[in-house]
Formats: sequence, structure tokens, C-alpha cells
Amino acid sequence: MIKKIHLLILLSMLSACTFEQPDYVKAISSTDLNLALHNKDIFLVDVHTPKGPQIKGTDAFIPYNQVEQNQSKLPQDKNTAIYVYCLGGPMGVSAAKSLHELGYTQIFNLTGGSNAWQAAGFEFE
Repeated sequence: MIKKIHLLILLSMLSACTFEQPDYVKAISSTDLNLALHNKDIFLVDVHTPKGPQIKGTDAFIPYNQVEQNQSKLPQDKNTAIYVYCLGGPMGVSAAKSLHELGYTQIFNLTGGSNAWQAAGFEFE
């Protein structure tokens, strides 16, 4: 009985830790990001720390926790679509929050980050 209670507690704790995308950032798959890179003029930002391999076509490296300090690297037009990625996704959400607070209105986060990009077989620089 005690083992069942511990298991239920553990399961409820794990479900509380699920990753949710805030409403001000749109999730984008690796396939859709790859299409956007080939068909649109987008602004792509690597926000993962420490810096690792970058997706081919990355415009800037801005650590997820230093977005405000690196505003000069960002487009001046707050309506420019900005796509962010990290290794797995959460740092991208953190960077998206900072971008949102700075007034950017079109923010996309790569679902699964560069791990998903690599698993899909897409290129790095």
C-alpha cells in the first residue's frame, strides 16, 4: 500500500513538471522551421548555453538569460518573426518570455530544440 502511495505521489509530481508553451510563443517543428528557412526571410537565434553547434542559417547567438543585454543584435521592428532554439526547448521558452517583454509579437520556439533538429536529419553549420 505504501509503495502505491509513493508511486502515485511520484507520478503526480512528474505530471506537474510537464513542459508547456506559453500563449505568446508558437511551437514550431523541425520540418516547419526547415521550410521557413528555405522559403522566408526569418531571424533565427540560438539561445542555448553553453554555445554548441548551430543550425545552418542562424542569425545570432544570444544566451537565453541575456536577451535584454543583447537587444542590439535583434531586429528593430518588433513585428519581425523571431525563431529561437536551444538544445531541448525550455531555454527557448525563457528567451521567448524576454522577447515578449521587450515587445516582440511573433515569437517561435523550436519544439525539441536542436536535438529534434538533429534527429530529423537537418544541417548544422
